[in-house]
Amino acid sequence: MMVAAKSIVQKVKLGASVAEFDNDLDKYFIETETFRSVINDDGDIISGDKGTGKTAIYRILKRNYRTYRKLEAVEVVDAFNPQGDPVFQRLLSGPNLNEEQYRTFWKAYIFSLVGNWLLDIYPDNYNEELSKLCDTLSYLELDATDVSPETIFGKLHGLVDRLMRPSAVEAEMSISELGMPIVKPRVELDSDHEGQKIIYNGDYLATLEKALQSVDVQVWVLFDRLDEAFSGTPKVEVPALRALLRTYLDLTNLTSVRIKLFLRKDLFRKIIKGGFVNLTHINARRIDIVWDDEDLWSMVLERILLDKELRSFFGEEVTKDKFLQILFPEQIDTGDRKPSTEKWIISRIRDGNNNRPPRNIIDLLNKAKDAQLRREQRDERDIEPEIGPIIESDAVKRAFKQLSEQRVQDTLLAEADDLIPTIESFRDGKSEHNDETLKVVIGDDENFTSIVQSLVDVGFLEEFGSNYKIPMLYRDGLKIKQGKAFSITRETEDDGVSA
Repeated sequence: MMVAAKSIVQKVKLGASVAEFDNDLDKYFIETETFRSVINDDGDIISGDKGTGKTAIYRILKRNYRTYRKLEAVEVVDAFNPQGDPVFQRLLSGPNLNEEQYRTFWKAYIFSLVGNWLLDIYPDNYNEELSKLCDTLSYLELDATDVSPETIFGKLHGLVDRLMRPSAVEAEMSISELGMPIVKPRVELDSDHEGQKIIYNGDYLATLEKALQSVDVQVWVLFDRLDEAFSGTPKVEVPALRALLRTYLDLTNLTSVRIKLFLRKDLFRKIIKGGFVNLTHINARRIDIVWDDEDLWSMVLERILLDKELRSFFGEEVTKDKFLQILFPEQIDTGDRKPSTEKWIISRIRDGNNNRPPRNIIDLLNKAKDAQLRREQRDERDIEPEIGPIIESDAVKRAFKQLSEQRVQDTLLAEADDLIPTIESFRDGKSEHNDETLKVVIGDDENFTSIVQSLVDVGFLEEFGSNYKIPMLYRDGLKIKQGKAFSITRETEDDGVSA
């Protein structure tokens, strides 16, 4: 029995590609091995490329952590505000600090955030350790009745001048009985309190640890949106985030407070550039978000088949292959040497580092759906259940062109910083280069090798033997044509996979 294609296309829903804007994330979220590793506490630094699902993992963890048996003894506390400008941007308006000063700042923030949160749970029933915590917060003038990240960070930021004077990062040094040096960093406050005015970092964090242990509470402090916090201000971004990584290492000796950092891979590379002491300790607790082809199609299939009418249209026991055959035509570009639709799509959502974020395939299919609906409004079709195709090849092509233009702007150029003029110099050119043509495009100077490596690192260039190719994801957006820049008479045929 034939049905109106328009009615079926309208049912195709994959949710929003950006987790912050997806009100149905709980319904669409797929528990991958990466997510299970986070729940199992296999790592503390969740690292992934843009669009791979860091924020989705954060949101599901924050919202549903009490439903997981592994986390029965854990409470989750936000270190940031999920909506609006990141609270950490306030650091941009303060004095320029060095890495050690930021390190002191992060420790004071975590102490204040978790300490006030804990006292808020036990407002009228303090034991001895909670009383000490309350007194310490009050003495440091970090006590607050509103325990939101905005309030806590704002209150601490207002004390930057007092907390971050040069004396605040001085250290007391002594020699142990075994001849080993003992260094104690301290916070020295310029306050009106009489008597003792020095509080050591280790002392107030130990006070927090004992207070948490006294009520048998373990806290995970979640840091997300770090890529937004200091965007465009490397003089603040690098030292502030290097200090946050060092703070993470410093706090690993605590048993009741765990820091969980959600970091984009490119940002992680930026902040460890030039070396980072104890990087092996960080990598040992890092979880990389990885999506392979099967994961992507499984996500698409599960999301689309949430609709009962669509599930009926696809038939019983839908395999991935059957699903793709009904959703799309067999090929986007027809021909004996042309790839299947599955390979065509995968080859076009990947960057030069072979990263295939779910965001790309979700956006592509949402745009293809919209293009198909416009076509159905002009010329309605009837299609047969279990036959399809629901979305035609022309709609997919139009969607990919839009996706390429969008990713050039919101991913490639948005994160390229100083590389933007270099990337723009490839516009209207060819897709394949060797060293000689690259030197023509970007210049032959002493920084040539490092510039090329940077273009590879951001996924704009892909090494292909001794040559380089610009991935198809960015070609339409930069009006780059298929072919070799070093050969005007012979061009490689774009088979949709290897070109």
